[in-house]
Amino acid sequence: MKDELLSQFRAVCGESGVICGEDLATRAGDWLGQSSCGAVAIVRPRSTDELSQVLRLCHANDQPVVGAGGLTGLVHGTDATGEQVQISFERMRSVITVDPVGRTMAVEAGVPLQLAQEEAQKHGLIYAVDLGARGSATIGGTISTNAGGNQVIRYGMTRENILGLEAVLADGTVVSSMNTLLKNNAAYDLKQLFIGTEGTLGLVTKAVLRLHPKPLTTSTALLGVESFEDVMTLFGKVSGKLGPMLTSFEVMWRSHYRTVAVESGRHSPPLSGDYGFYVVVEASGMDPERDWEFFTELIAALLEEELVADAVIASSDTQRKAIWNIREDVEGLLHVVSPVAIFDVSLPIAAMDRYIGDLEAAVAGEWGDEARVVTFGHLGDSNLHIGVAPRPWSEEARHRVEELVYSPLAEFGGSISAEHGIGLEKRDWLHVTRNPQEIELMRLLKATLDPKGLLNPGKVLAKRSD
Repeated sequence: MKDELLSQFRAVCGESGVICGEDLATRAGDWLGQSSCGAVAIVRPRSTDELSQVLRLCHANDQPVVGAGGLTGLVHGTDATGEQVQISFERMRSVITVDPVGRTMAVEAGVPLQLAQEEAQKHGLIYAVDLGARGSATIGGTISTNAGGNQVIRYGMTRENILGLEAVLADGTVVSSMNTLLKNNAAYDLKQLFIGTEGTLGLVTKAVLRLHPKPLTTSTALLGVESFEDVMTLFGKVSGKLGPMLTSFEVMWRSHYRTVAVESGRHSPPLSGDYGFYVVVEASGMDPERDWEFFTELIAALLEEELVADAVIASSDTQRKAIWNIREDVEGLLHVVSPVAIFDVSLPIAAMDRYIGDLEAAVAGEWGDEARVVTFGHLGDSNLHIGVAPRPWSEEARHRVEELVYSPLAEFGGSISAEHGIGLEKRDWLHVTRNPQEIELMRLLKATLDPKGLLNPGKVLAKRSD
């Protein structure tokens, strides 16, 4: 990069708005801090206008850029190389407005998810998108990947919780579509161009979040279940009884529960590790006098029917957090089984048992008993997270694992990405989930909005093979 361009960035964003040289070594390249930022420079705009000027300069100088939020993604979607500039939104962290009557909140892209949640709660409302990485993940980052999380079964993905947004195109053009209306069918819904497209079509600078009334009650239970058939029956009964009160239906295979709750040494297991499956059921409602009793009666009935083998119902927020900490402890999982390849897939619930069984058999057949398959996820949303640790570990083994995980999904009508995005990691497997016509339309959109290919180059779409 020319020194002149760095000087122009500083003229726009100030001296502290540009980080380069030896200072880059102090900046993490991933959420675990295991790598340093690989960009040639980090540019930190303070406003949409500053970002617009920066991208205008990049466009004029054919300078590729990569947008970055909290770096909590798991598909290398924000990796930057030595010829690329990283755009950081860490100085754009303002909550702009909250409308408690219209139930909306306008924020800048760098606002951490947890901060948005806390701000909503001040007004008796919630922002319902929730992830284990809530303290680091940013609103802009969750928009770029269309993040899901723990409450999708009730409130939907990020896409369902964004009413409007503002984004800057590759040439610096600002597209402001800060709609606050739940109903707005005035032609194309342009915000969808930037939700789930991982910063390849434009960089989001602001968003209007849809808020919901804060539940007055939350009831949580961890259930031990013997078979997957019982898990499916349980899901049907719980969904039918709780209706819209059902907020989460999370399932951990025994492999995951034992690894995290027992082997990691980081938790006090609330249930023994002998059951086939462990289900986290959470319900929220508006009737403090009735909801707890209704929930406990439901769990008691499930135990009496022997659909559930054992159960723990959280009687305090501390106990509730202890249950969720097991489900969300990715670091504990990595501590035990690293090196491991982590996958995020979706497929019909009825096909999950066969799919995981076939995968476990295939992994054992290739690498023997030392290899491990660990499975958990948002089963109520048809979403599984899978960790596969072949032994010995190698890049060749990792690629073979990807084949074993991704290729069978086509038979089930599944997806290679449920909520984490594509990035670099899944780019070459996109054809399993998307047909040639869909991919060609994606290429057309990319060529139209970013003809020079400067935004997050190389991510999501592979180069043409022809």
